[in-house]
Amino acid sequence: MLEVREQPVMRKQRGLAGAFLGLILGLILGFSILNYEMLPTLLLSPANGTHKAGPNQTMDPNDQSSPLRNIDPRKDGGISNSSSSLLLVGVMTAQKYLSTRAKAVYETWGSEVPGKIAFFSSESSRVPSNCPDLPLVPLPTVDDSYPPQKKSFLMLQYMWKNYGDRFEWFFRADDDVYVRMDQLEKLLRSVDSRRNRYIGQAGRGNSEEFGLLSLEYDENFCMGGPGVVLSRETLRRIIPHIKHCLKNLYTTHEDVELGRCVRRYAGIPCTWSYEMQSILYHNSSGEQAFTGNLKRKEVHRAITLHPVKSPPYMYRLHNYMKGLKIQDLQQERIQLHRDIHTSAKQLNIGIENLEFHSLAKNVPLFPVTSDSEDYPGDTKFLGVPAGLTAFKPKSVKEVIPWDFISRSEFSLRDSNPRRRIHSHIKEGLEDITREVMASINACSRQRGRIVEERSALYGYRRVDVFGADTILDLLLVYRKYRGRKLTIPVRRHVYLHQHFNGLEIREVVDGVELAPEGPRNEKSLKSLLHGGLLSFGLGHRRDPKSPMDKLIRFVLPLSGRYEILERFLKKYEEVCLQHQENVELLLVLFPDKLEANLTRPLTLIDDLKYKHPSSRMDVVLGSGNFSRARALHLGVTRSKREDLLFFIDVDIVFTREALTRIRLNTIVNRQVYFPIVYSQFDPKVVYGDRKKRDDMLVNDFSGYWRQFGFGIVSLYKEDYETVGGFDLSINGWGKEDVDLFEKVVKSNLTIFRAVDRNLVHVYHEVECNEDLPESQLLMCKGTRADTYAGTELLAKIIYKHPEYLRFARERRKRVNGPGR
Repeated sequence: MLEVREQPVMRKQRGLAGAFLGLILGLILGFSILNYEMLPTLLLSPANGTHKAGPNQTMDPNDQSSPLRNIDPRKDGGISNSSSSLLLVGVMTAQKYLSTRAKAVYETWGSEVPGKIAFFSSESSRVPSNCPDLPLVPLPTVDDSYPPQKKSFLMLQYMWKNYGDRFEWFFRADDDVYVRMDQLEKLLRSVDSRRNRYIGQAGRGNSEEFGLLSLEYDENFCMGGPGVVLSRETLRRIIPHIKHCLKNLYTTHEDVELGRCVRRYAGIPCTWSYEMQSILYHNSSGEQAFTGNLKRKEVHRAITLHPVKSPPYMYRLHNYMKGLKIQDLQQERIQLHRDIHTSAKQLNIGIENLEFHSLAKNVPLFPVTSDSEDYPGDTKFLGVPAGLTAFKPKSVKEVIPWDFISRSEFSLRDSNPRRRIHSHIKEGLEDITREVMASINACSRQRGRIVEERSALYGYRRVDVFGADTILDLLLVYRKYRGRKLTIPVRRHVYLHQHFNGLEIREVVDGVELAPEGPRNEKSLKSLLHGGLLSFGLGHRRDPKSPMDKLIRFVLPLSGRYEILERFLKKYEEVCLQHQENVELLLVLFPDKLEANLTRPLTLIDDLKYKHPSSRMDVVLGSGNFSRARALHLGVTRSKREDLLFFIDVDIVFTREALTRIRLNTIVNRQVYFPIVYSQFDPKVVYGDRKKRDDMLVNDFSGYWRQFGFGIVSLYKEDYETVGGFDLSINGWGKEDVDLFEKVVKSNLTIFRAVDRNLVHVYHEVECNEDLPESQLLMCKGTRADTYAGTELLAKIIYKHPEYLRFARERRKRVNGPGR
């Protein structure tokens, strides 16, 4: 009996001891698991060290030492359609990219988020010194190793715990994606954020990974590169299970695992939409993506562009998108002017009186006058309705002919009626076609069809005072993908009028834009036109720092031709000395073979200096055979390093406007100016026995633009030395200018080329020495042939004298042999 009674007591004692031991072990195990699973919020401030918060705590955004102060939305905003609480963007980055890619994102599209943006990196990350305002969130227990699965999941958890009740949408992005925020905002505001949404470009893996990602036949994931958008409801459903998703990973792809987690706990796949491939666009070119031409339909159609690996290209892409936005705003402004123009006619209000018209008492139509820089433009000009008849000629001479465009361009206004399509026209036609197709497909999703461009068969084009008119015959492909599928080719005519916009002017000195001073209306367009930039400062008081006062040092090489020198000095006196222009003249004089005596040119200089005592003119004597390269180089060596040099020939005549362009277009350490000079034809051929026209006459009949002439150039001596100067081994006529031009092309300097009707090369006979090297001899003969007469006049001469053609045929037979 005793044994029977004692056995339960011993069992009871062992049971209590076991329970107590189990309790102790359970507490230890529980604390271990809790410590393992706890994901604290850790914020590092570059100035104040480390801030810690528990898993269920949030940081105080009012703490000035916390980066949260940069991303915290207004507390009174809540969930609304305001511009500050629509979207929270989380950008995954790494410590090594904070000062480059992350900085580029923050300073471009990151500054335009209709909400807030934060950058998530490893726990040891610090805010870069070159971007101290970067809203950085260093995630605890996270490093920058790849793949960034833990970083991605903990970023989403952080965003939800701190801001889940303040934003409608949450965007997961990489630091190499560009986002057009205005387009993304438009998309998100069209979608109900209260519903379960998982938006992105659907993927199932590449060909090598297909079937290896543990996805069912109907499962997908949103590709992380182009960006992923989650609604508040979706994030609310998956956040409680983040730990489980992070523990049960099947692949090394964080976007695949995020998609699996959303599918399992939110019950939705990524958007199955073909359209997402173009909206959230991924370029498979890798490092070369978006480094070339951006005028492509893929770029214009996309909301996100991925990848942009190099930060400079991120800024470039951002500037291009800003340009598109400016075009849209300009078009909107023109449309408003057209509405005002039409309404004024309906109300019998004179268009010329609209500037001072009032809609009601003390409510003017235009709040500012036309002399203000904020004036929106002249309705009389900008409000002309769109159409191919905006310009109405008053005589036959004013009728503007159309240019025909197919594989080539045919124009009545050119001496060569058939020519290749110039690059600027081809680019303009591509822009037009792209915009037309975007307009046609604007409602393609609602209508269940899309129209694709195949080719432009032909077209017509002209430019009048109001803008450019274009008529195109397009071959298109119509694709219907809703209901009964249909694909058929169609042809359509497109009639387009591109209206010119208003003239905008900004003043720049040495590449730096000047800030307006004084009252705002002093920088208005009207004041600039009548008394400022376009008047070239003639007869007006100028600021001492104005580019109009730069000293220009003329460097003139010469050997012989003293009668022509007399004409040049007369023009120099008329343009520069009589108007007290800030110029110097350096004549580099070499003895001539026929006239070694230099008395005549020296006498001309002395007489001019005696007549204008304050003028600055010097003569440098050269020795040996004349070479333009050696002469100009000798003039450069006698100049100061900061001098603005203008290499000119004695055959050039010029006006004061040419001096202004030299000063404006030549920038030290940045830009060299190679003006395109107007060169006269042989006056004996052009005018015959008639009296010669004035030297400054510019038209297609009397001369041509010397597109491939680089001898006239303005640059600073500092830049001349930087590029290496002239090749002094070149003797005789030509080639030294081409060599200098090529050196500037290969340097870091920018070349500015433009026609200048105020720089005219007066005709003189070109003598080509047969002893010249073959390349120089060919260039010389080509120049001599170009200066004979224009194509139209030469054709008339040949038609009147058929013996010229017979002579040419016989000569060709002698040179090439019979039968050729």
